[in-house]
Amino acid sequence: RKEIVRLSGLDLGILIAYLLGMVGFGLWVGRRRQSAAEFMLGGRDFPWWVILASIVATETSTVTFLSVPGLAWSSDWTFLQLPIGYVLGRLLVTAVLLPRYFTGNLFTAYEVLQTRFGGSVKQLASGLFVVTRTLGDGMRLFLSALVLQIVAGIDLGTAVACLGVATIVYTFSGGMRAVLWTDLLQLLIYMAGAAIAMWVLLDRIDGGWNAVVEQATVGARDKLRVFDTEWRFDKAHVLWAGVVGGAVLTIGTHGVDQMLVQRYLCARSRAQAGVALALSGPVVLLQFTLFLAIGTALFVFYQQHPPAIAFDPVGDRDRVLARFVVDHLPSGVRGVVLGAVFAAAMSTLSSSLNSAATALVNDILMPARSDDDDRRRLRAVKLLTVGFGVAQIAVGIGSQGLRMGVISSVLAVQGWTTGIILGVFALGIFTRRVGHRAATIGMVGGVAVMVWVWRGTSLAWPWYALVGSTATFAIGMVAQWTGRKK
Repeated sequence: RKEIVRLSGLDLGILIAYLLGMVGFGLWVGRRRQSAAEFMLGGRDFPWWVILASIVATETSTVTFLSVPGLAWSSDWTFLQLPIGYVLGRLLVTAVLLPRYFTGNLFTAYEVLQTRFGGSVKQLASGLFVVTRTLGDGMRLFLSALVLQIVAGIDLGTAVACLGVATIVYTFSGGMRAVLWTDLLQLLIYMAGAAIAMWVLLDRIDGGWNAVVEQATVGARDKLRVFDTEWRFDKAHVLWAGVVGGAVLTIGTHGVDQMLVQRYLCARSRAQAGVALALSGPVVLLQFTLFLAIGTALFVFYQQHPPAIAFDPVGDRDRVLARFVVDHLPSGVRGVVLGAVFAAAMSTLSSSLNSAATALVNDILMPARSDDDDRRRLRAVKLLTVGFGVAQIAVGIGSQGLRMGVISSVLAVQGWTTGIILGVFALGIFTRRVGHRAATIGMVGGVAVMVWVWRGTSLAWPWYALVGSTATFAIGMVAQWTGRKK
């Protein structure tokens, strides 16, 4: 069933103004001539608070904005165990990995691997990042457009193209400087949208927040439960998966993934990058707490005001907040919150385009740098920004023929890829004798193990990074040992 919503002229005007505003801001930031280094790293002169905002905005997509409230609506707050692990993982990244990125004049995370293993391992890791980032974020673009289709009633292909083209334009024009400043604006916009949605919810609930707490805990309900200490490896939202799996996952995503590492390299100093990274954990924890509170409030609201057509507890989980925005927010306010949905989507997509283009240019196509070829490098990274944007739009439009389960699986691939790259980094940091051949075998073996885990087991996804990194490290060690025995 196709849901169609007629937006008011005011709501539509707010959305159009938002898109044009982001594009215009990118053009304004990119009005002066930039070198290739400035386009990719913004001049390495950003304060910690901008880096912090960009980190948080980059890891928050439209799917997160709408799915996390859906979890609390249908279940409880046990999802919050995962960001607790995120806080711990970021502290380890700040202490162990971050100093390595400020040794020399690096542009990508994978250049660290070249010093230890040579160019082939660096290129393999970078290539793995580029491919999975393009596929994963193309799917994320589709999922964002699918939500926008539900709440705005526009054609799905048009929604994909509008989001993609607008993001391409300001990323192409302003480079990393535009990405970072628009990330800050988009963080403020989507958090304001979430706060407005919560305020309206509490205003519409008889009894306000006290009623939310009462209804969420009445009888056998325990919808405010945070900790689940059950020992199960096939369940994502348990304490051990959240704290241990979440910590290792964030070491991978925030420690060796180019999309986040590139932000640290834009900071004025290692100290400022460290402050931004360390503080991003508590900020994300607070952000998810707000999203979960919205979900619990939605549960109570629909207990008091049942919808005309009852929600499916599983199939409609991600649609509950979207339906509330469309059906119950007043005109104008609805446009602001829908603008927040756009903001959450575009902050992730712009980061993806710039980081993929930077990795491909610096790690694979033009690894040798000199002042003489700066103009050629700038042209290449700009063209690749457009190229990756077009590729993600194509993936997003092509995803219309896939089942939702397949889409979720493709997004899972991106999750376990960081574990494999983390395993290679561990080989480089904690061993001295493992060479490039053994490291390459470790990566290939890690991919094989993770394909088996993903397709052949019921292991919950928060464990993927731990299994992938452990398998890559162990196979690399065994490959080095057997190579010496020969």
